Amino acid sequence: MWRAALVVFLFSAPCQHVWAQEGAITPQDCSLDCIKEGGPGCEYCRITRADVKTALGFNSFKEFGSCIPWPCFELLGKKDPQICQHYVHGPNNVEVEFVNESNSESDTVVVSWKPSYYGIAFLRGFQVSLQALGGSSFACQLFLFHRNLSLPASQSQRVYKSDPFPGLPLGSQYAVTVMALPVPEEWERFYRSRNFSSRSCAEKNGLEKCKKDWYPKHIEVQQEGTAITVTFNLAPPQLGIRSYFSLCYANSMKTYTDISPNFKKNQTHHSFQMNDLQEGTKYTCEIAADQMDAVRKTFNVQVLHFLKAVSTPHSVSPSLALMLPLGLSVAPIFVVLVAALIWKTRLQMKKVYIKPDIIRQEESGTQEGVMPLPRNRPTPPRLLICYSSCDGPAHVKAVMQLGAFIQQHMATQVCLDLWDSLSMAEEGGMAWHCRQIWESDFILVICSRGLNRRSKPSEGDEDDGADEGLHYGSNAFCSEAAVKLIGEEVGHAKARGQDLSKYMAAIFDYSDETDIPTELRLVSHYILTRDLQLLFSHLHGVALHGPGHYLKINHISEDGFTKLPSGAALQWAIYEARTEITAKRHHSVGNEGD
Repeated sequence: MWRAALVVFLFSAPCQHVWAQEGAITPQDCSLDCIKEGGPGCEYCRITRADVKTALGFNSFKEFGSCIPWPCFELLGKKDPQICQHYVHGPNNVEVEFVNESNSESDTVVVSWKPSYYGIAFLRGFQVSLQALGGSSFACQLFLFHRNLSLPASQSQRVYKSDPFPGLPLGSQYAVTVMALPVPEEWERFYRSRNFSSRSCAEKNGLEKCKKDWYPKHIEVQQEGTAITVTFNLAPPQLGIRSYFSLCYANSMKTYTDISPNFKKNQTHHSFQMNDLQEGTKYTCEIAADQMDAVRKTFNVQVLHFLKAVSTPHSVSPSLALMLPLGLSVAPIFVVLVAALIWKTRLQMKKVYIKPDIIRQEESGTQEGVMPLPRNRPTPPRLLICYSSCDGPAHVKAVMQLGAFIQQHMATQVCLDLWDSLSMAEEGGMAWHCRQIWESDFILVICSRGLNRRSKPSEGDEDDGADEGLHYGSNAFCSEAAVKLIGEEVGHAKARGQDLSKYMAAIFDYSDETDIPTELRLVSHYILTRDLQLLFSHLHGVALHGPGHYLKINHISEDGFTKLPSGAALQWAIYEARTEITAKRHHSVGNEGD
């Protein structure tokens, strides 16, 4: 019925009055009586909560603004229900425009759109809603035409606008929906939606006014001899940033540098030296303000070999010739002192220095020589553990016990999807993994047969995977996608010559090294729990062995970790997983033999 009416209307449209095309149509203040009676000046009216209360006798929910269910029937169709029974298509070209305002902590937007020419003669108004993604924030606006207005087809190119939506926090994501009225039952094409993000602080106010988003833009690296000097621009004084830090990665080692500029000397730039860098090594470095969630600027440092000049015999000065006999006479005394020092060191080895507020349980009372751990890390390293649940609940339990042991006794902050189910539900599994991959200092992939073979399951595994997929299918998909993403990151880092120490692979003793995916064989891999000390060394950037001393922490040694309750729980979980997986493999082999 409405299509026939639309055809008649399209043929008669040239004879009707056409509005001016310049400029967009903005809402008007008008009364409900004016809208119902079709008086002049009520072409496009905003409906307020007061109007809703006048018409219905009660206030709508504050969060819903002036929006109510079936607005056309409730506000216009009581006297003439037929005007609210036609079908109209949802609007086109939904756009979001930012409004300039003085508030530096929030955004204000205005939504614009064009009506569809399908059913435009029966269009009665629009309803615009704004929903925060991942949150409960909601706002809604209602706009109505007066009952006698019938738009011609040419008005489908006219732009309509909403009232401003103020107070949107910066850096937030929203979904805006524009609904064409009326909305009959069993009709799905009455609205258009689009997602958008409010501007960041830097986009709205400029980088120099945003403490959280600020980062050094200009970095210069110079090498003089073995000294590496880095010069960077300081934050504006009004931001109140007083300290910075630098972090460099190479060969599974991290070098952390605290930076405290002398603002009395220079308020725009600062230079600092990077120490303990190895010659002939390329480092990937980051520099940022020492603030929570500060943006980090990445740069590369190539430490060149420094060739010391060797003097020829003709260049020996007279003073050097006089010093040679004196040096030869002092040499025997020096040799005796060195021998005595070595003998004393063997009797009494150096004491281990472990940062007490981070690594308290790893102190050893033995007399073995140990090396001091680095003291300049402000927080424990952040480790993301990825795994596959396709090997069954026993394997998942082993992974969970491993994460608990690492967090309790290896001075590391562990990120595990099983421990963050609320964020997983809010963000979605893939989005959660992507964020953790970006924010973590290290990524450990627990490789297993299920992880390596999930993408190409064999015919015999399909039945077994059916039951497991009922409980673990979402995790299996996210884990497989996350591992592929990690593999791509490893490949890109390798191609650019960057450090790969962020990524690690590991297997439990019931898995094989062939279970490690091809893309992860470029990174360090460990067998657990045999290599717990190697894993600790990787996470904290300390060497296990050195001249005359070595690092030994009994609580994470291959034999000593079971003395801790969490270590014993980890060992038992691995035993149960080994038993379950071995039984499944034997059962599978038996079925093939039958």
